[in-house]
Amino acid sequence: MEDSGRGLIAPEEVERDGVILRRLTADDAQAVSRAANESLEHLRPWMPWATPEGTSLETQRERLLGPATLWNSGSGYEYGIFLPDRTLVGGCGLHRRIGPSALEIGYWVHIDHTRRGIATACAGALTAVGFGLRGIERIEIHCDEANFASASVPPKLGYRLTGRVDHEPEAPGEVGSRLIWVLYRREWEARPPRATPSGA
Repeated sequence: MEDSGRGLIAPEEVERDGVILRRLTADDAQAVSRAANESLEHLRPWMPWATPEGTSLETQRERLLGPATLWNSGSGYEYGIFLPDRTLVGGCGLHRRIGPSALEIGYWVHIDHTRRGIATACAGALTAVGFGLRGIERIEIHCDEANFASASVPPKLGYRLTGRVDHEPEAPGEVGSRLIWVLYRREWEARPPRATPSGA
């Protein structure tokens, strides 16, 4: 694929394997706050922001004012994960924080919707979006070594574990060893026809 054929800004909505990713706005703050609070004990071990204050409606309203600026500048893209009935069941994003020509994927899923393939479908959709952007040649997924659920997602999509990096734990469940999963655009484009993922 020629680089000139790729976009400058991510699409505001994409669908893959039964989930819909839609750009989050401040109007989604209540749904995000509710989903995160209902999943607080599930998220707390791995997400530094998973606290009563961090998931409050006020905090989410304030936080979701920021992504519009990031999105419009191409600095980062934050999506809500929705079912076909438009129920919000998590959040995810593409982040420009690992250097030029690269993006990092992050995701979380509501406790009632885990182990249904939603995280895998979400990460697959974000991978396709990321490699559809001009100048992106590498995408990474990072997670703490103890976060087995998150670590189960990247290999299903063809990501390769390239190393472990010591880090200061940021959440209670972390052990301080971060797994780095990497996929290059040439590998994504050369992948065989995929089967419908299941699991995480």
